[in-house]
Amino acid sequence: MALIAKRPNGTMDVTPNEVYKWHTVENVVKETAEQFGFKEIRIPTFEDTGLFVRGVGDTTDVVQKEMYTVSSTGDKTYTLRPEGTAGTVRAVLENGILNDGLPQKLFYILSCFRHEKAQKGRLREFHQFGCEMFGSPSPLADAEVISLAYSVITRLGLKNTELNINSIGCPECRAKYREALKAYFEPHRDELCDTCKERLDKNPMRLLDCKSKEDQEIAKDAPLITEYLCDECADHFGKVKEYLGLMGIEYKINPKIVRGLDYYTRTVFEFLTTDIGSQAAVCAGGRYDGLVESLGGKPTPALGFGMGLERIILTMESQGLDFAQDGGCELYIAPMGDKAAAYAAGLIAKLRDMGVYAEYDLIGRSLKAQMKYADKIGAKFVIVLGDNEIEQGKINVKKMATGEQTAFDVDDSFPERLSDFIMASLVEELDMEGLL
Repeated sequence: MALIAKRPNGTMDVTPNEVYKWHTVENVVKETAEQFGFKEIRIPTFEDTGLFVRGVGDTTDVVQKEMYTVSSTGDKTYTLRPEGTAGTVRAVLENGILNDGLPQKLFYILSCFRHEKAQKGRLREFHQFGCEMFGSPSPLADAEVISLAYSVITRLGLKNTELNINSIGCPECRAKYREALKAYFEPHRDELCDTCKERLDKNPMRLLDCKSKEDQEIAKDAPLITEYLCDECADHFGKVKEYLGLMGIEYKINPKIVRGLDYYTRTVFEFLTTDIGSQAAVCAGGRYDGLVESLGGKPTPALGFGMGLERIILTMESQGLDFAQDGGCELYIAPMGDKAAAYAAGLIAKLRDMGVYAEYDLIGRSLKAQMKYADKIGAKFVIVLGDNEIEQGKINVKKMATGEQTAFDVDDSFPERLSDFIMASLVEELDMEGLL
């Protein structure tokens, strides 16, 4: 019989035998963010469409082409979040988080949605680890946020990544730069793709981000934003570079980075890799000092980044890096007969309350099939339990790795003694492996 449905194009299933890779990355990003003083925030999967039009920018590809928008009853429209920053700013303002003292440092792990051509490392539903900092105009904050991203990448063991940084200035110096870009691209208007013809009039900086090879060739000699920075923006960028140097973080200045979202100001950055095909950003972000005010708050400097978890995992796989395997079953009980199954159910319940990961047969398999299953799920210890063991009050616990058996007397203290034995054995094993 054919499947009733298949997963939508541009999405993926994370199956139980792959989810440990996600746990590895999620644990590292969460622990690192918390070490830097960032606290977790969780926001809705969908927001009022106007939030993204105002926040992300109505000239961006995200708003013009990629958003999943639906109508509710009446005229209200909602959009599945295409990124995490705008929703986080809305939540910060609505919940008065900026009144709790500055800087406010927040992180999230969430799914995002963009309707674009699905390909390796670029999905329609994707997942991001993101960090946002509110309240600091200092270039120290820029270096701190970049340092957080760098620490995550380093702790995961990623190789062949390159940090690219740029400054796209403030609204005043960007206005002069836009005029210079218009003057440069206008003679080539007829050669540009249709999208870039429109960008030339509305937001010429976006021409530098076009993926068309023809347009990239035209743009290669375009004026650079770094030539148009005002003194204050140039000084800010100079200090960011100085602080990164003091932190031992290597970087490359890339004047062509403009980022695809309209809210960015001054510092922008990307961590790039070539190990998942063509050059791809595994992390990108920057400063967005005007966004809080544009969404109804008081003028508040802010900055952050988003890190694509799918791309991180793809990169780790391509580089042969290790993922931390989930713990797995610690004890499997193989009952033989109804009386043994009933005893196993009670024993398992007590062991689980004590923190032991324990399982037992729920299907009525033969002993041979049960032992096969115990091996398949990676059980560290196994108990074969029959009527004789219960009647005699003696139970043997077998260590699967060595075949060694340990005998226990069955009394009221047995569950606790068994739990202590399993936990002590696992700790000893970790110590021998140098993991403690």
